[in-house]
Amino acid sequence: MPSIPLYIGLMSGTSLDGIDGVLSSSNQALHAAFVAFPDALRAELLALQSASDDEIHREAMATNQLTELYAACVQQLLADAGISAEQVAAIGAHGQTIRHRPELGYTRQIINPALLAELTGIDVISGFRHRDIAAGGQGAPLVPAFHQAIFGSTTQTRVVANIGGISNISVLRPDGNVTGYDTGPGNMLMDGWIHAQRGQHYDEGGGGQWAASGNVLPDSLAALMSEPYLAQPAPKSTGRDLFNTPWLTQHLQHFTGAAPADVQATLTAFTSRTLTDAIRRDAPDAEAVYVCGGGALNAYLMRLLQEQLACPVSNTSALGVAPQHVEALAFAWLAERFCERLPGNLPSVTGARGPRVLGALYPA
Repeated sequence: MPSIPLYIGLMSGTSLDGIDGVLSSSNQALHAAFVAFPDALRAELLALQSASDDEIHREAMATNQLTELYAACVQQLLADAGISAEQVAAIGAHGQTIRHRPELGYTRQIINPALLAELTGIDVISGFRHRDIAAGGQGAPLVPAFHQAIFGSTTQTRVVANIGGISNISVLRPDGNVTGYDTGPGNMLMDGWIHAQRGQHYDEGGGGQWAASGNVLPDSLAALMSEPYLAQPAPKSTGRDLFNTPWLTQHLQHFTGAAPADVQATLTAFTSRTLTDAIRRDAPDAEAVYVCGGGALNAYLMRLLQEQLACPVSNTSALGVAPQHVEALAFAWLAERFCERLPGNLPSVTGARGPRVLGALYPA
């Protein structure tokens, strides 16, 4: 084992696009890999978000297929780095969230960590959210603790906005106080609409180009902003259990007669407004906002964020980490925290009764 341990972080998020992986050392991404979901698996993972026939069998089959893709991502990282499995201390694997109901005391991320350990020959740490929920927390978001560890400043208040399928913010203050929560939808409604209208998985062609070609509809945006979740106090977290296809279908009544591009523009503005309203309310002293996740690659969304905030908006590359690598790197960090038996949650964010070591070990 190297004197400075190597860790692998694997993350597949609510955008359902695929698996991001990083090989890290000392919280630096040495190599990165991405494995896209086949269309059939993507469709099955989306179907498993809600009640359906033969769920237990279908979930088990999807879990094993997903785990094999996780293993393929690991093998790609090892090959790119020219190292063996024995040189990696552990894999931190998030799995794919198919239900998130902390108010009922559970969250479910599907992955077969025993199979992943078998396929890779590396210790696997998984199940990071369960202990926080057992301690009365939301189990999400978990990334603010990592954001503080690598992006925190002793001289300025910073906000890290993670825009995946769902958006969340981490407010990092110079005194070490950290707050954060899921603000609402990130890319998932935009992605769902463009897939239904144009067969694309996201708004391609320059980052939000289709949305930028439309017009934001103020009355429709106001209707979306009336969603009760947005007014709930923190701690709070959300996912496809709320912001799903039925939610969008229900709200399309507010877009009667609208051009499809105008709907896309308004959904993008909805994501922007939920984020900027949260930042203005809970971090009015923010001196900089750094965006990570797939939303950082949406030029139109980034422009809306900057127009609505007084402080500079950039992506986390300005702090040394590519925006698409941040979440995977966070799960490598959480694996390292587990191996050192150090807490991985922030009670100020999740509402848990106290700091907890997160995850469970599946030895190679």
